[in-house]
Amino acid sequence: MTDPYKVLGISPNATNEEVKRAYKELALKYHPDKNPNMAEYAESKMKEINEAYDEILRRRANGDYNGGASSSYNSYNDSDDNAILKRARQRILDDQILEADADLESVSPNGRNAEWHYLKACVLTRKGAFVDALRHANTACKMDPQNMEYKMLRDNLQSRGNGYGNQTTSHPGNAGCDMCDICSLLICLDCICR
Repeated sequence: MTDPYKVLGISPNATNEEVKRAYKELALKYHPDKNPNMAEYAESKMKEINEAYDEILRRRANGDYNGGASSSYNSYNDSDDNAILKRARQRILDDQILEADADLESVSPNGRNAEWHYLKACVLTRKGAFVDALRHANTACKMDPQNMEYKMLRDNLQSRGNGYGNQTTSHPGNAGCDMCDICSLLICLDCICR
């Protein structure tokens, strides 16, 4: 589990009232009934929020009011991040892109290794954010230049970017320049400039 205080977006020194207020705000924001278009993500987020709130209450009931400075939640834990990356990879395979992205964002900055950048590129590709996906794929390849999986994704994204200028409009009868052509040109130029 990640740091429950971070999940609720509060300081470990927060008062009990501040903890309760943060919990209620997040519960209202992520309640599945308020997010019907993202029900699975909202349910996952609510579970995380509830677990964090319960953990804080449990700690405080045991006399730990400062967030447990000696707790492993406050230190970098490589095995936790590896488990998150494994879960994110499976969610990508299961086409649970929002959940995978949420998992990736929960990884500590120290855990954002080549695998993290590769998985982030996969998520961004599925979302259609090809320029950002290519940036993360390049980072993954720089961090682990021998990994063929990373190289294949990067090469695929680069060839996709190189092909943008050759696309024609999909709107019959529209011989002029449309927004798709403009966006394609900007993406291509962005890829070239990097």
